[in-house]
Amino acid sequence: MDFSLLLVIAVLVTGAVWLCDVLWLRRRRRASGVVDDASHQPWYVEYSRSFFPVLLVVLVVRSFVIEPFQIPSGSMEPTLDIGDFIVVSKFSYGMRLPVVNTKIVPTGEPQRGDVMVFRYPPDPSVNFIKRVVGLPGDHIRYVDKRLYINGELVEKDFVSNQVPANPGEELWSETLGDVTHSIYNSPRDPGRGFEGRVPEGEYFVMGDNRDHSSDSRYWGFVPERNVVGRAFAVWMHWDSGLPSFSAARMIH
Repeated sequence: MDFSLLLVIAVLVTGAVWLCDVLWLRRRRRASGVVDDASHQPWYVEYSRSFFPVLLVVLVVRSFVIEPFQIPSGSMEPTLDIGDFIVVSKFSYGMRLPVVNTKIVPTGEPQRGDVMVFRYPPDPSVNFIKRVVGLPGDHIRYVDKRLYINGELVEKDFVSNQVPANPGEELWSETLGDVTHSIYNSPRDPGRGFEGRVPEGEYFVMGDNRDHSSDSRYWGFVPERNVVGRAFAVWMHWDSGLPSFSAARMIH
């Protein structure tokens, strides 16, 4: 079951128990002569009073402010590594209701070059993270490992073919909009091409590990309703062994 749904259910249950106690159960205890203190309260009332405020704060922060995620794959290397724990801004692209993900307050839209978390279109119960490449209405063409947006070649500069962390990969620097970031290309892989126009209300996304990423080239566009938030920082890395906070950095 989705964690957001579990959190909403927990808030509703503990809040309902606490409210019932305030409106009815407390009066019944007093009417029967029971001293109304913590030692005489039913266990479920005591737990609900204790946990409801905490759960409510967690729900509000996680739904409308920031939410943590862990990177499970190498599709966003070299920007993000497997085991990175990231922080996602939930209000960058509009405040949304938990579970249903319906936007209630528009505060912004995804921009080209953003690293975006979204619900995987073929299976919305799974969260994906990719870089926003195409905005609604853009014509995207990706051929021979070169990216064209609305007929213009996206600037890409060779950096190195000596990548200790990923032998056999080439490191390149690419500029999307106002964002300059690093990508991997594999000279041994012909790469997956694509050409098409991004529909209104949808986005074209790609992984920075271009030849090892399941993205819009394979399964299509990301609808606006699937958008979760903008990843803006790594706060910890924990793949194996002890967690490392030295990997903390901003995401570009």
